[in-house]
Amino acid sequence: MSERVAVRKTYKLFIGGKFPRSESGRSYLVQSSNVSLASRKDARDAVVAARAAVMGWAGATAYNRGQILYRAAEMLEGRREQFVALGIPGDEVDAAVDRWVWYAGWADKLAQVYGGANPVAGPYFNISAPEPTGVVAVVAPERPALLGLVSVIAPAIVTGNTVVVAASPSEPLAAVTLAEVLATSDLPGGVVNILTGAITETAPALAAHMDVNAIDLTGVTDASLATELEVKAAENLKRVLRPAPAGHDWSVDPGVTRMTALLETKTVWHPKGV
Repeated sequence: MSERVAVRKTYKLFIGGKFPRSESGRSYLVQSSNVSLASRKDARDAVVAARAAVMGWAGATAYNRGQILYRAAEMLEGRREQFVALGIPGDEVDAAVDRWVWYAGWADKLAQVYGGANPVAGPYFNISAPEPTGVVAVVAPERPALLGLVSVIAPAIVTGNTVVVAASPSEPLAAVTLAEVLATSDLPGGVVNILTGAITETAPALAAHMDVNAIDLTGVTDASLATELEVKAAENLKRVLRPAPAGHDWSVDPGVTRMTALLETKTVWHPKGV
C-alpha cells in the first residue's frame, strides 16, 4: 500500500459568516498550513458584512445574545483538543471557555447596571439606556493567542456591536479555528469577521474606513503604527481604545471596562401620564 500524500489545510478568512480566500489570492505558511493573507479589499468587504449585521444583532434581545455567547463556549469546549493540537495550552483553552461564559452572563445585566431612570424636576420620565457603538475594528493581541482573542471579541459583541478583527499574523491558526467555532454557534453572519495576514496592511484600511465607528488597538505593539492608526481614526471621530500596556495579564478578572468603552448612552424624556 502506497504512503498517503498529506493534505495541507488552507485556513481562509471569515467574512459574513463564510470562509472566502483572500481576493488577492495570497497566502503564507504557518505550521505547515496555508493561511490567507488579507488585503485592503478584504478589509473593506469585512466592514460591509459587519455593517449589514449591525441592525439585526443590536436589535436582538440581550437574552438571545447571551445564549449565543454561551453556545460559543459550549462549542469551544467541545473542540478543546483541536486547539491543544495547534499549540494552545489546555489551561488557556479552559480560560477562554470561561471568558465566553463570563461575558454571556453580562448580556442581560449591563443595561441595569449602566442604565436606568434619572431623577428630574418635572412631570417626566427620564431614562438612560446603553446602546452599541456599531462596527468595531479590533487589532487582536499576539499572546495569549486564544484567550487574548476571546477577551477582545466577546466584550464588543455581547453589547450588540459587530466586529472586524485583524488577527495576529504570527498566531493566525487560533483565530481562524475560533471562526470555525463561531460559525457553528448560532452567531449571525457578519457579527464577527476575522482577517489574517499583515496588520500593517489591514489595520490602516480599517482605521481610515468611514463606516467603522470604533477601533480597538489592543494588539498594536509598534508605537508609530498606533499613532498612525489614531490619526486615521480621527477623520470620522472614531472611538479609540489605546494599545494594552506591556505585560498585560489577560487571565485576571476583566471587569466591565471593555464593554462600557464601546457603548453609547441614549437618554429619553417621556411625559408622565395623569
